[in-house]
Parts: sequence; C-alpha cells; structure tokens
Amino acid sequence: MISGKVDPWQKPTLRQILQRGEKFAVAVELVTSRGVIAERSGQRVLDLARSLSSHPEIDAMSITDNPGGNAMLGADVLGTDLISRGQEVIIHLACKDWNRNAIQSRGWELASAGFHNVLALSGDCPVSGFEGQASGVFDIDSVGLLKMFDDMNKGLKYPSRISDKMLTMKRTNFFLGTVVNNYKRYEREVMPQYFKLAKKLESGAGFVINQLGYDSRKLDELQRYMALKEMDVPVLANVYILSGRAAQFFHDGGFPGCFVNDTLFDLSQKHARSPDKGKSFFFEFAAKQVAIAKGLGFAGVYLGGHLNADEFARVLEIEKQFSADDWKTFARQIQYGHTDEFHYFEQDRKTSLTSNQVNRYYLASKTADGQKQARQQISLDYKLNRLVHNQVFKKGTKGFNAGRRISLKILDSSVGMQKIAHRMEHALKILSFDCRDCGDCSLPDIAYLCPESQCAKNQRNGPCGGTRKGKCEVGEKDCIWARAYDRLKAYGEEEQMLDRPVVYKNGALQGTSAWTNTFLERDHHSKNS
Repeated sequence: MISGKVDPWQKPTLRQILQRGEKFAVAVELVTSRGVIAERSGQRVLDLARSLSSHPEIDAMSITDNPGGNAMLGADVLGTDLISRGQEVIIHLACKDWNRNAIQSRGWELASAGFHNVLALSGDCPVSGFEGQASGVFDIDSVGLLKMFDDMNKGLKYPSRISDKMLTMKRTNFFLGTVVNNYKRYEREVMPQYFKLAKKLESGAGFVINQLGYDSRKLDELQRYMALKEMDVPVLANVYILSGRAAQFFHDGGFPGCFVNDTLFDLSQKHARSPDKGKSFFFEFAAKQVAIAKGLGFAGVYLGGHLNADEFARVLEIEKQFSADDWKTFARQIQYGHTDEFHYFEQDRKTSLTSNQVNRYYLASKTADGQKQARQQISLDYKLNRLVHNQVFKKGTKGFNAGRRISLKILDSSVGMQKIAHRMEHALKILSFDCRDCGDCSLPDIAYLCPESQCAKNQRNGPCGGTRKGKCEVGEKDCIWARAYDRLKAYGEEEQMLDRPVVYKNGALQGTSAWTNTFLERDHHSKNS
C-alpha cells in the first residue's frame, strides 16, 4: 500500500524540480479511457491518478493524447481534476488530430485552465475512427508545435484591426517537453533523431523524455551525446513496466517506435507463465532500470505501464533496496538492443556502456575517402537534382535571376498561359517526385524527397520516432529522412540537414506553382534569405 501520503499542494512544480536538480523526479504516464469519465474505465483511471498524486515520491502525472492513434477521452478532463488537487500535470499535445489553428487555440485553452507543462508530439498515425479510419492532420509537427508555443511564451505579435500597429498578446508560461528515440538499429535512423533533438531544444523544449527501450548502453549514449553537443536540459529516462502481453505487443511492432528484441521477448514470456504472471520479475526489472537511470545521472524517470497505484509504488520500493553501485551490474545485464546496431560511441569494455571515443567506423565513413565511396552508391537522379538546384533554384545564381524574370512574365500573361505553365511544372514533378502540388516545396530540404507523398506524417523538420529498422511506421517503405541522411552524408552535409528556420507549410499556396513561389520568394525558403 502507498504510505507516507503527502499534500500535493506542498510539492514543488515540475519546472522547479527539473531545473534545480535537487531531487530525482518521478513522473507517471496515465492513458486516458474511451467514453465519458463517469464510465467504469474512466473512473478506474481517475482513481489511479488520485491515488498516485498523494505518493510522496511521484512528482507529476503525464496524460496521453489519443495514444496509438485511437480516439480517447481528452487529457484535460482528467488533468483538470488533478490540478484542482494541486497535482503537477503534463499534458500531451499531438499534431495528428489538429491543424495549427486548433493547436494554438488549444494552447490558450490549456493556459487559461491552469496547465503549464506540455509534451509536444507529432503523434501516431490514426489507426481507427468513427465509421472507418480517421485521416491524420499533421499540419505541423513537434518542432513546429514547440516553436509556436515558445513564441506564445514570448508574446505573439498580431496586427491591430484599427491601426497599423502590431500588438502583443499576453504571454503564456508553458514548460515545454519533447521526446527523442535513439533506440534504433541503423545509423541513418539514430543520427537524424539526435539532429532533430537539437532542433527541438533550439525551438523551445525545456525537458526531454526518451522513448521506451531496454538497452542501458543506448540510454548512456543519449546522455553522453547530449553532453558532447552541450544540450544542457534535464532528461527523464523512460521505464515502461512490462508484462507478457506488453512484451508481445512491442515485439510485434504494435506501437510505433517501441522495441522489444527476441531475447527479452522470450524472457518475458517465460516469466509471464509463472503463477504471479511474472509480476515479481517485471517489477524488479523496472526497478533495476530506475536504478540505472539514477546511476547514469538522469534527472528522473518516466514510469508507464498498466499497473495500479500500489504496483507503481512497489517498483519504487524495490529500487530503494539496491545498494549504491548495484546499477552498474544491472546496466551490464539490461542491454536488449538490435543485432548489428549502430552506436555513436565505442563500447567501454569495463562497464559495457559507452566510452568517450566516437565510433571509429562512423568517423571513417565521414572522411573524404568514405564520402567518395558513398557517392558511388548515390542515384544519378539525386546528383542531377543537386546540380539543377544549385544552378537554378539557389538564390543569387544566374539561373535563379532568370527564373525570377520568367516567373514575372508568366504572371503578366493570360490566365490560360499561367495554367499551362503550372500544369507542365506539375506533370514533370509528378514523374520525378510524386508531387502533390503543395506550392510550398520542401524537396531541397529533404534531399529531393517529397514529404507530402512519401511521408505518412508529412514531416518537414526531421523524422518522427516511429520508424522500425529504417522503415516507415505505415507500410514497408523506407523513411524519407533515413534516405535523405544517406544522400546528404555522401556529400558531408548530413549534420546540417536541419540547420534552417523551422518549416511551416503555407496552406495558401496549395495548387500554385512552387517554382514561381520560390523565385518570387513567397514560400518558406524566403526565411533562409
């Protein structure tokens, strides 16, 4: 049973805990139910949340937003009850079901209701819906969401309706969080995750939660990489308490980005057949992960799983029974990664974790000889696209200036001529890139791969976390960001793949000439000028 209950009103805020670093933070994820809160499933989650909020070691409740792409009760219904009791709440906010206007409105709604902690997510692709599968929105992504809310924190500017003045909105006070997933098999998946993490921090994220995984070496690598790149923000280590069923679900790829390998799956199924269904094993296994997170210097843990309040408390109690150095032994044991997995750092043979030495093979691949060899594998069409872009679409070139003059002449011509020119452009781009005529083209941003037609979430600011062995979470196609990484690395440009202002697609340009919009600086590329 939970003992030593405390008054939630006496707890410091999550921002204070993470920024001061005086306490190892504990957050628990709550998955909302289907139907109204008064239904049995809703009451069960509400009772769980209320019980956990009085635990002296639990600092925040983190409430999901339509997890797994399913319709669920809104996070703030449960959250409102908790903040009314003085409990710190993290509201998940995903881009899959809302366009940017709805998300901005929701931000003001959350701020007005007293919510301050927001976890920004792109979200999982919808898998169900009323009378058939719902369509994902993905008008912006997690990076765009962070930038939007960060701007709201600073005070958005907007034009006055009665004068030429720009007015400033009242500032919000969101403590923004983000997620990173480095539990990936291939270099072309791992490195873009790190690059996007840097972009998220630049865009306003103040804390990080890593995706769930069961590999201490990768957990250590995340901390070491962030330190190397001077990403000085608190990170919560994700500890999802397994069960036989959950292990099966993750092993089979049932939840995008979550991975359980064959060895851990077999071990989980073995213990799940015990009289207690493996609870003693799974609770101790999770407690060991908490100990590892403490030992590695994480700011706290993020607990998840289908447990009751006493079971979550039990995990924390077990961890207290370990000695100070036990985590080092646990770290050697809990390394259930992919076979032939990419690691940014060499392994430390003494600890089985990471050393300070960057992967020698990775470094070799970045040399002139390594890049030359990689370019031999690059397709001719990509090489031609690079050449054309640099000669024609790069601002300041003779080709760009000529394109601008031609675009102005087309605009001065008849409507019929404008339509013919646009149709010719679109037909060519359909054949070359499967163009969807968005009018605000990101082909140069993603190594000439179209995010509208080739990315299930239309990601323009880096990859989502849902890939599995380099494949998109929807279907069997390769992730375009993994492909872009390979193309750019052959030219030594991969580390700069996100070095630009945050990209927001301008919906007003849909169905217009992307070439004209580029030459006349109407699209997002004008921000790079």
